[in-house]
Amino acid sequence: MKRRLLPLVLAASVAACASVAQQENVPAEPASAPAPTAAPASAPVATPVPAPEAAKASPLPAQELTAQILYQFLLAEIAGTRGNITLAMDAYRDLARSTRDPRIAQRATQIALFARRYEVALDAARLWSELDPESAQARQMITSLLAAGARPKELAENVARQLAAEGPNLPNALLSLNRLLSRLPDKRQVLGIIEQVTTPYVGIAEAHFARAVAAHGAQDATRALGEAERAVALRPDWEQAVLLRSQFQSRPEAIEGLRRFVAEHRPSRDLRQALARLYVAERRYAEGRQEFVQLLAGAPDDTETIYALGVLSYQLQEPREAERHFRRLIELNYADTDSVRLYLGQLAEDDKRWDEAIKWYEKVGPGEQYVAARLRHANVLARQGKLDAALADLQAARAAHGEHGVKLLIGEAQLLREAGRSEAALAALDAGLAAQPDQPELLYESALAAERLGRIDIFESRLNRLLQLKPDHAHAFNALGYSLAERNLRLDEAQKLIEQAQALAPDDPFILDSKGWVLFRRGDAAGALDALQRAFAIRSDPEIAAHLGEVLWTLNRRDEAARIWAEANKAHPGNEVLTATIKRLQP
Repeated sequence: MKRRLLPLVLAASVAACASVAQQENVPAEPASAPAPTAAPASAPVATPVPAPEAAKASPLPAQELTAQILYQFLLAEIAGTRGNITLAMDAYRDLARSTRDPRIAQRATQIALFARRYEVALDAARLWSELDPESAQARQMITSLLAAGARPKELAENVARQLAAEGPNLPNALLSLNRLLSRLPDKRQVLGIIEQVTTPYVGIAEAHFARAVAAHGAQDATRALGEAERAVALRPDWEQAVLLRSQFQSRPEAIEGLRRFVAEHRPSRDLRQALARLYVAERRYAEGRQEFVQLLAGAPDDTETIYALGVLSYQLQEPREAERHFRRLIELNYADTDSVRLYLGQLAEDDKRWDEAIKWYEKVGPGEQYVAARLRHANVLARQGKLDAALADLQAARAAHGEHGVKLLIGEAQLLREAGRSEAALAALDAGLAAQPDQPELLYESALAAERLGRIDIFESRLNRLLQLKPDHAHAFNALGYSLAERNLRLDEAQKLIEQAQALAPDDPFILDSKGWVLFRRGDAAGALDALQRAFAIRSDPEIAAHLGEVLWTLNRRDEAARIWAEANKAHPGNEVLTATIKRLQP
């Protein structure tokens, strides 16, 4: 069979080549060798090499189909098919030089690239570009290969020539610069090259856009914003530049810029979505929702927009509106149905529609929302006075889904603590620790449970063990520091521990609360107020409200304190720390 293979291939190839030769008197288009399923990891281009470009109207070399050409062509293709890439590459390179056919030069470039012979590929690509000066693909290949070889001087010269030849396509070519140079590891060098090659085009907005992207890659935030501003100044109605600028601005500045653009133009969905998300990030939920309402008007069945509206309505405490949106998502078979079911369960639970809440939670399957659904399901049972059923439900879930065992056990302990069975809560966590002595979450939760029972030795020993295992556990430092501050003991040590926690998590509201509390214990009411106000702005937690109110009360700002307590008490009735603080200071 092997002896018959070559004659059969020759017969088929001769027929095909002769047909093309009769039509054009040029060599046949080379057959494609088996292509890799993906580009090699170190290849200088990120996407698979496309098939050879179609012949253009410009004349190709008039070339007689000789036996030597046919032999080299078949040699190259058969070698490639059999995995001898080096032989295929050399044969195609020689054939490209002798025929001066740009299609064959392109094929030689592709095979050399696949063989990771980048210098050979560069040589072939240069020949390809010489033979077909109009080929943008050839020019881009040279740029990619120069970038992969870290030859910045030649690279800059090549890119400059490429830009000069673009003509009407120059703006698009400027926008592609960063992608072309993405293989250069030194992003400062990329910025330098882009600055150099765009100097002749500083009156074009796209040049400054390219500079802004390169400056961002080089971590030069000031330069990135300045260049984006110049792009917008040159083309005030260019949405892409306005969006880019917003990425480099502070949130309030970005919001104002996008809001002004929306008022003056007909923005795309992308820009309006960016504005909506910025509003949400700034906790300006009502304004964010209004933008999503506008988005929904343009695409009534867009599930992501409906989901955003449901979440924002829930945040704005408009349960009927939230439920309407979430039920619509169920009708539309939203991809993340479990998240929607969890929200619908919470809405029913908030409205004390217990049976309905349980039905929604029971529909949540294994996955990202499973643990939250099981914990809320158990919470509903406990709120109905069915604590034993709630505990049994969590224990059954632990048995069925051991991968979630720790979180479910912690939920079980929390139910026991809320029911006033703190000893049983600690015992459950201890049983978990007996099986997994160094499990970080169990160490942390059992330490807190021990502290509530006044077992400070257990509390401190477990947190210290946790810090040995995880020296970057901010909340362990915080818990140790806060415990000392709450008991008004070793306040220097307490403050140092809390500062270590804050260094690890600067904007954590509970750590800021601890910082405020230790400062208050040390007599620095003004410093305490600043930290507690920052904490409360991030999270309106009832215990933070209790501490903030007490500091305000001490500063004789009692109306403010009373208002904060009243609002927190309404939102979180029965919180122990808040209730005790109000009773102590406002009997």
